[in-house]
Amino acid sequence: MQRYKIFHRTYYNYSSSVILGPHRLLLRPREDYELRIESFILKMTPDAALLWHRDIEGNSVAIATFTLPTTQLLIESEVIIQQYNEAPLDFIVSDYALRYPFVYRGEEEILLSAYKALPDPHSVASVNQWIKNFWHPGEKIQTYTLLQRINEYIYRTLAYRIREEPGVQSVEQTLAYGSGSCRDFAFLFMQAVRSLGLAARFVSGYLYAPLMAAQIGSTHAWAEVYLPGAGWKGFDPSIGKMAGSDHIAVAVARLPEAVPPISGSFAGTAISSLAVGVWVTPLI
Repeated sequence: MQRYKIFHRTYYNYSSSVILGPHRLLLRPREDYELRIESFILKMTPDAALLWHRDIEGNSVAIATFTLPTTQLLIESEVIIQQYNEAPLDFIVSDYALRYPFVYRGEEEILLSAYKALPDPHSVASVNQWIKNFWHPGEKIQTYTLLQRINEYIYRTLAYRIREEPGVQSVEQTLAYGSGSCRDFAFLFMQAVRSLGLAARFVSGYLYAPLMAAQIGSTHAWAEVYLPGAGWKGFDPSIGKMAGSDHIAVAVARLPEAVPPISGSFAGTAISSLAVGVWVTPLI
């Protein structure tokens, strides 16, 4: 078991006074048999009323509402977690899904249909052409081997870069640029997996990177694939490995744009600026 402290600070500054609309916060990690929360503290300036709920994906969502005008908004979360996912390869896949291609069965096929939705036809064509670099139709292969091959191919052939612009690059943009952020790589991986007929979803969270532990970091993104018998398994094409004990998932969704850590609005004529800092620290 590994313990981590995650400190996440988001700071908005406005050039003049504004009225803040409701803000949606996705900052509390997803608890399950692999991750447990010891403590969670959420602070905001100005003060806000919080209403918590779980969304359709089981993510913990806080809705913050404000009453006073302000020129600043500071949101800080501090969480201490216990991470037990120290052997990400320790799982068993159902016999019928051990080798690709396979088809989901029964109830799984119905429930997973939304996570198999294909992009527009042009993107499908681009992805299918790109997939030929590492797999050809008719080739029988272990399902895990194929998924890891996609994971590693993105890591080896595309350049990772920090991208401050909002949103996610299209498949065509990432392949044309030859580079992207973690969310761009996760989206490309998802679209490739879906083009192969498998279910995939987007994960937003944090990554402990030992070489950058003392620096100001940011949130991280990767993808999960549903494997019968094993459940949702994470793959991180930014590092070419499966998600493990260094990954702390906060939210999952069918589409990347559904799970920004913080989203909201304000009323006024002000110009806003944003600064974000994330620090992930291992604890004894």
